[in-house]
Amino acid sequence: MSIAAKIALTPLLMWQAVSTRRRMPRLPEADGARSGVVGRGKALHLLVAGDSSAAGVGVDDQGMALAEPLARKLAQTTGRRVHWRLVARSGLNTAQTLELMRRECVRADVAVIVTGVNDVIEQLPSHRAVRHREALATWLRHHGGARHVAFLPLPPVHAFRGLPQPLRWVAGQDAQRHNQALRQWLSAQGEGLSLVDVTMPMNRGMLASDGFHPGEKAYRFMANSVAEHLSRHAD
Repeated sequence: MSIAAKIALTPLLMWQAVSTRRRMPRLPEADGARSGVVGRGKALHLLVAGDSSAAGVGVDDQGMALAEPLARKLAQTTGRRVHWRLVARSGLNTAQTLELMRRECVRADVAVIVTGVNDVIEQLPSHRAVRHREALATWLRHHGGARHVAFLPLPPVHAFRGLPQPLRWVAGQDAQRHNQALRQWLSAQGEGLSLVDVTMPMNRGMLASDGFHPGEKAYRFMANSVAEHLSRHAD
């Protein structure tokens, strides 16, 4: 999308953003424990951190969200005893996720980062979002003990039925641009950083009732994809 076209649409986009925020139901974060231990064998410490999609907004319980099912699946695929912890809050951008992890003094062997949608909502340029991810990964590896940090790509925002057109299309284009910048950055990094391939089919029932957050099927798909990815980086 050209800058000129986006500027021309700005008044409409701003109006749609404000009206959408007012009418969209505010779904709570999932209930349930945010840490636990599953499986047997050699210990593996797993961190899941990020925004509302990390916190389980869209489902009722953490057992249907991302972190806990991911830990269970990872324990199965690796034969390890997985100590998992969730550090997430709805509405956080990437920089705020880093600040939360600093305050919580998190430590982990492997970390899964779910951020980016709020960077797009706040109109953060993609190159600045990448710098914030780099700062987050650096802190996790140097201060949090993480041997591997895996990032999830931004979801297919262009398919979020909770957003009206043309806001949905413009936000989807922005999300794709952020994903491209993330891939380019990660392709230049060495071992210890990766991007999870989460090519999610947007079938019926994938989204929550607000048409914006993941539903239980989407979380299950994400957990399986991430567990398969991490099983190659857990040693």
